Amino acid sequence: MKLSGSIDFQPKLLSSLKHYSLSKFKDDLIAGIVVGIVALPLAIAFGIASGVSPTTGLITAIIGGFLVSAFGGNSVQIGGPTGAFIVIVYNIIATYGLQGLAIATFMAGLILVVMGLFHLGTVIKFIPYPIVVGFTAGIALTIFSTQINDFLGLGLKDVPSEFIPKWGVYFQNMQNIDWTTLAVGLVSLLIIILTPKISKKLPGALIAIIVVTVAVYFLKDVLNLSVETIGDRFGSMSSDIPSPHGFEISMSTINQLLPSAFTIAVLCAIESLLSATVADGVTGSRTNSNTELIGQGIANVAVPFFGGIPVTGAIARTMTNITNGGRTPVAGVVHTIVLLLIFLFLMPLINYVPMACLAAVLLVVSYNMSGWRTVVGIFKSPKSDISVLLVTFFLTVIFDLTIAIEIGLLLAVVLFLRRVMENTEIKVYSEQLDIAEGTESNTHEVLDVAKGVEVYEIDGPFFFGVATKFDEMMRTSSMANKPFVRIIRMRKVPFIDSTGIHNLELLIRSSQNDGMHVVLSGVKENVRQVLHHANIDKLIGEDHICDHITKAVVMANAIVAKKDQNMHKC
Repeated sequence: MKLSGSIDFQPKLLSSLKHYSLSKFKDDLIAGIVVGIVALPLAIAFGIASGVSPTTGLITAIIGGFLVSAFGGNSVQIGGPTGAFIVIVYNIIATYGLQGLAIATFMAGLILVVMGLFHLGTVIKFIPYPIVVGFTAGIALTIFSTQINDFLGLGLKDVPSEFIPKWGVYFQNMQNIDWTTLAVGLVSLLIIILTPKISKKLPGALIAIIVVTVAVYFLKDVLNLSVETIGDRFGSMSSDIPSPHGFEISMSTINQLLPSAFTIAVLCAIESLLSATVADGVTGSRTNSNTELIGQGIANVAVPFFGGIPVTGAIARTMTNITNGGRTPVAGVVHTIVLLLIFLFLMPLINYVPMACLAAVLLVVSYNMSGWRTVVGIFKSPKSDISVLLVTFFLTVIFDLTIAIEIGLLLAVVLFLRRVMENTEIKVYSEQLDIAEGTESNTHEVLDVAKGVEVYEIDGPFFFGVATKFDEMMRTSSMANKPFVRIIRMRKVPFIDSTGIHNLELLIRSSQNDGMHVVLSGVKENVRQVLHHANIDKLIGEDHICDHITKAVVMANAIVAKKDQNMHKC
């Protein structure tokens, strides 16, 4: 991996402003206002569910969302806190506290910037889909389980963070359900579900919060309701922008938090680029993936200094932006200004929102995240995909997201390598060889291969797994009649790694010790360069590396003929 070429950092905001107009601003203004209103309840809910205050959720949406729009590589991406981070953030706070979360988020931001600088924006898209579906479904179930206490009004103070013990505590306390709180939650849930049926442009979560909060406020004294609100749990919410503050970082802290930071970075990269890809499909625009990673990294580097939590691209808010006419990053900037105005002037009203109402919002979020239809669809896929999905899902739910991503990626890599090895063929030819075999050519030219010459064709990348397979085939061949010349046909070898080079060198040396010649054929230019760097050309001779099979066979036949002549002379 190297930093190749120039730094690929071209924020969409700058290019959008070059041809900006009043009509575009009107569209962005309307879209930004709508997205800001939609983002409000989500920012509050994600903040609380992550183990921080509603204020922290809003600050993250304001600062992080602004930086994503200002420096990102997608025209319509809306950044902020998302449900995907609830589990990892909650666990980090439980283990390392808010200071640990700030350091992990800061480190994750730096990792994202480095990923963008090293042009890894396109590579991250190749993470297997079953892994993404698996941990997304796992996160959804975990979010669902975290909201049961508030939705049912169980009043539990010390709920275990682990999934199985958490549900054990829930079942032991089901007799403590507060039916008033449950009614508030169910009414909120119905409003959120039914609102889109009236109009898809109406933000169901916000309408539920407004209606239910007003109803509880006026009925609380009349009906003597005891429904816990945000103010009851967190006290009066301040409307002051927090001052930037630093945090202490040591090597021991870095070592402890690096796995969590890596998880945040990978999760942010996946979710933001997935959101950008969906947006591109609707708008027809093209995301600069490397710039997007750098923009996300800048946002995550900055928000910890204001006490914020991780930021990423949010699919639901991005789609809301698109459907309401937003087409440039200005809409994203407007959405953060709307949130800032609400934060400055309407924050005291947030204190009256019932916790059960926010729980209902997150239950709907978890349902939408689950993607159960996609999960059912993957169960029709190959068993390897199903196993990756299930392993990632159960690890996410039972253990934590860091382990799930690491083992899921490892399992996916192993299965991928196995598939490549299974699909990489090594063919052996003797006596006759059809040059056109394996191509779409209708012209067939058959070469006569002299006795004592064997042709081995590698069809696929010559990496460590295939190199071992090829080595085993050669050893088996050596136990039978040994050829005098071995031609290794490499026309279909796109690359060769260090293990392939090592095994090839051992093969050449062992063949030479047994009096055999090795000729390479059809070597691509990039593979030839690797062979030259490894001094393979000096080992077998430059003339033994041929660009076409015809030349290789002619050379091999000549070597055998010369050997036969020498034997006859003797």
